[in-house]
Amino acid sequence: MTTVLKCPTCKTAAEYTGNPFRPFCSERCKLIDLGAWATGDYRIPCMDQSVEQELEEM
Repeated sequence: MTTVLKCPTCKTAAEYTGNPFRPFCSERCKLIDLGAWATGDYRIPCMDQSVEQELEEM
């Protein structure tokens, strides 16, 4: 049975089993996602404002 999921980057169907780039459909989509994390497009919200302010001051 083949599992097919949507690529998180481009939303096309991508086979999960045997795909070296899973959950992405290609290396390109994987690198786009990595770049978004590296530039700060994706962030995990911080509940404590003081911690965020300390990090900005560094």
